[in-house]
Amino acid sequence: MRRMRGTFTVLITPFTADQAGVDAPALRRLVNWQIEEGIHGIIPLGSTGEFLSVSREERQEIVEICVQEAAGRVPVLIGSGAEATPHAVELSREAERFGADGVMVIPPFYANPTEDELFEHYRQIGEAITIPMMVYNNPAAANVDMLPTLIARLSEISTVASVKESTLEVTRVRDIIELCGDRLDVFAGVLGYESFWLGAVGWVAVCSNLIPRDSSDLFTLAVDRQDRDAALALYREMLPIVRWVGGHRYVSATKAGFEIMGMPMGRPRPPRLPLPDSEYTELAADLAAFQRSRSPQGSPLAATTA
Repeated sequence: MRRMRGTFTVLITPFTADQAGVDAPALRRLVNWQIEEGIHGIIPLGSTGEFLSVSREERQEIVEICVQEAAGRVPVLIGSGAEATPHAVELSREAERFGADGVMVIPPFYANPTEDELFEHYRQIGEAITIPMMVYNNPAAANVDMLPTLIARLSEISTVASVKESTLEVTRVRDIIELCGDRLDVFAGVLGYESFWLGAVGWVAVCSNLIPRDSSDLFTLAVDRQDRDAALALYREMLPIVRWVGGHRYVSATKAGFEIMGMPMGRPRPPRLPLPDSEYTELAADLAAFQRSRSPQGSPLAATTA
């Protein structure tokens, strides 16, 4: 199995102005811009990609575009989680047919499954594909908390290659590595910087939608160079953006950020609402301050979109 590492962007899904469909040209530009900015991988159709708000046909369009535009330059993992196991199997097989490098699978989010049911769910998916699977633990969104002991059990499935650990308990990274050893790679979800120092080999980030180069640099400084001072300095500069796209507003703030940067990606689909005007103004100020701090001669983001 191909081992993956680095900062992976869990991509937003651009919609047309009338929200009638996927904005395909905007998605193509987004994928290429992310790669040009140095991101290590992309994950469309995760929570940030509004995977529950797109149709079956739109899913296929998104997967096809992302795989085609990436063209092997970086890994593409497809979010293929579903409430029903056969549905998740079907979506994972489809991702493999379209040429994806892997899948990211959140657990069933309504059934409140037992550990045995979760194992069976992932076993059936894993045995149906030959590409790597990233297990996605996000109890705040999925209503299911997969503890390190269960992650260790899932790591015995041959195609389970990594976990996205998206809780606020950073010691879980330590515990998963202790239980799984080399069988499983740990990617952080929320706590990227903090998790690197405990052995995480990657970060599945929302903020990297807006600041991919800096998000990639944070990984390089912390993991590849082990430069704690430089990594911490960069992280502190990034924190206002990290906080903006955290919590409930991760989709609305990310899309507002793109609009502010001159790269419109459409509005979030209902029931999500756009970022309120007062917060939009605050986000614009924080983005401008961050861009000034990182590029005294002008924003590289603005230059990219000029």
